[in-house]
Amino acid sequence: MSREDEELRKTVTEVRLMEGSANLIQSRLNIVGAALEETIIATRALEGVKDCPKGTEVLVPVGASSFLKMELADVEKAIVGVGAGACMEKTIESSIQDLKSRQAELEKVSESLQQQLGQILTSIESSKDRLSRLIERQTGSQTQT
Repeated sequence: MSREDEELRKTVTEVRLMEGSANLIQSRLNIVGAALEETIIATRALEGVKDCPKGTEVLVPVGASSFLKMELADVEKAIVGVGAGACMEKTIESSIQDLKSRQAELEKVSESLQQQLGQILTSIESSKDRLSRLIERQTGSQTQT
């Protein structure tokens, strides 16, 4: 195998590995985006009910675009997830602050992942350009022989 063949094979492998990494980062970005959207929705919901009187009728989503009509029994406390599948009862205001902190963290993670993805995509383009030049050189040298 010639040096050019070896370089070509190595570059193809690099591109495939980087594409795999880009796909993995994109998947993580999608997960973080979904968590961020869910956090924003929860924050808005809590902000919407914090000033409502007890007994206010609300629609509670149960999935598949379906809702139940319910009355607010407690407008001072909420049960919120605190991680690892655990939930805790907190005041509405404390819950909102926790969710806003979580939102800020998720936004930072999302930004970092977007930067990583951009860097990998730039590297992929660079490697593909190099791959094209290698192929052109190889096909050019084969037609001359």
